[in-house]
Amino acid sequence: MSTETTNKDILRGGQFLVKETKCEDVFTLEDLNEEQKMMRESTKEFVDRELWAHWERFEKKDYAYTEECMKKAGELGLLSVAVPESYGGMGMGFVSTMLVCDYISGATGSFSTAFGAHTGIGTMPITLYGTEEQKQKYVPKLATGEWFGAYCLTEPGAGSDANSGKTKAVLSEDGKYYSISGQKMWISNAGFCNMFIVFARIEDDKNITGFIVENDPENGISLGDEEKKLGIHSSSTRQVFFNETKVPVENMLSERGNGFKIAMNALNIGRIKLAAACLEAQRRIVNEATKYANERIQFKTPIINFGAIKAKIADMVTNAYVDEAACYRAAKNIEDRIAIREASGNSHQEAELKGVEEYAIECSILKVAVSEHVQHTTDEGIQVFGGMGFSADTPMESAWRDARISRIYEGTNEINRMLSVGMLVKKAMKGHVDLLGPATAVGEELMGIPSFETPDFSELFAEEKDLVARLKKVFLMVAGSAVQKFGPDLDKHQMLLMAASDILIQVYMAESAILRTEKNAKRYGEDSQAAQIAMSKLYLYRAVDIIQQKAKEGIVSFAEGDEQRMMLMGLKRFTKYTNQPNVVALRTQIADKVAADNGYTFD
Repeated sequence: MSTETTNKDILRGGQFLVKETKCEDVFTLEDLNEEQKMMRESTKEFVDRELWAHWERFEKKDYAYTEECMKKAGELGLLSVAVPESYGGMGMGFVSTMLVCDYISGATGSFSTAFGAHTGIGTMPITLYGTEEQKQKYVPKLATGEWFGAYCLTEPGAGSDANSGKTKAVLSEDGKYYSISGQKMWISNAGFCNMFIVFARIEDDKNITGFIVENDPENGISLGDEEKKLGIHSSSTRQVFFNETKVPVENMLSERGNGFKIAMNALNIGRIKLAAACLEAQRRIVNEATKYANERIQFKTPIINFGAIKAKIADMVTNAYVDEAACYRAAKNIEDRIAIREASGNSHQEAELKGVEEYAIECSILKVAVSEHVQHTTDEGIQVFGGMGFSADTPMESAWRDARISRIYEGTNEINRMLSVGMLVKKAMKGHVDLLGPATAVGEELMGIPSFETPDFSELFAEEKDLVARLKKVFLMVAGSAVQKFGPDLDKHQMLLMAASDILIQVYMAESAILRTEKNAKRYGEDSQAAQIAMSKLYLYRAVDIIQQKAKEGIVSFAEGDEQRMMLMGLKRFTKYTNQPNVVALRTQIADKVAADNGYTFD
């Protein structure tokens, strides 16, 4: 890593809210190096050849084909990108691992789930928490696809409340092994995995403990039938039953009682990787919808020429572009933080764990935003196709069903919404993010007389960046007042947390798009970024609407009298445009560009 990267002041997680980010300091897809571009192309070739060309097989519950494709991915090295070279992997940086996860996941949710479960929660806990002996024994097999992994956390009575699991681990009298008994459910890859990461409770420990358990039916392990699911039909998903399964003591993962921490950190990484896994799906849906709209003739004209269709295409494309911007911005922040920690003497394990943990807020933001965007995109894709979109003969119907799970796993979007604000408040209490100072300044600004000067908005995005800065004040105003009013009991007010979270999410996503486009306009020229500028402006316009709604919902729910009136006036001031954008013109410009290119061409 360069000295420049080491020494530059990289924002800590959550600081985007209180510190300015310059466009030069964000990473975008346009910054990929040649090695990364080659990796992207080889991944896309694999997907087109093995997955996209056979998408119907995944809809027919062809579990064997999913396993076959996973083995082929292993042969190409695609399962090993995040694995250190010392354990048979490619040892690539965090951005590169995001890139592969992104482009390998767009053709079918069945394979995407199998890939994510294996490379993420099936392998990663060992590389990050395992002993040297455990890593040498298991990781090389997992990296090549000789073995496949699965992750056993969820139980019938332990879903979002992961630490409440009832599965027990009892130490044998001779102290050589643990006997594990319990029931796990919704276990991806259960039907063909060789190894499980299993979480169980020892005695009456407060927290669960992690174990590496080899899948041996002769050792008290049995499986339920394949689950009947709305989507991801060829993702093997079964219940797993452990009946006094013997696990050597040396197969304990990390320390006793450390399982909850392992699970939470695995979820942090899983959340940003899930967001990445929803990107290529959006691009492919846009491509299919655009091609269809260009070819479908109604009333003697291609339907792409109708404003109602243009609006849908423009919104779909805009979401995909914004999501790319935010995902790769955060990925590079994580990669840089990992490198800084390694340079300061941390092991790779420590550096990656702390690097991702630092940006847990951004990981939750991305998980929520991108999973909801992909659901909207698939829904609009069906609508563009009309009756054909509802037919199982086109991939739109399966894309819609597959997208639905992304709002549930890696922590439901409701849990992640509350986590994002809760983690930010905790960071502020620890002094890692100064929220108090800026929130106090916003309060003083509300009491002052507003300026009536017209700013100079002649430079590209001058007004938009000014507006983003004011939207951050909206969050500080609402969240700051809520913290002041409810203190440590804030977590009991879930509806307010959800509203505050939506403000936080929209700020991060809108700012990421503007920074990406501004950076590219400076290096390639504004003319080359006309559609991207339009998308950034369109998304911000939509974000302002959402923030106005959510902030008002919060203000009228916890403030009264003069305080309420003052905050509502502040909301109006902070969300005011000097020059309102022409939304119809923006959508038309974006849709016309996509129609001319016959698909998504912004990556």
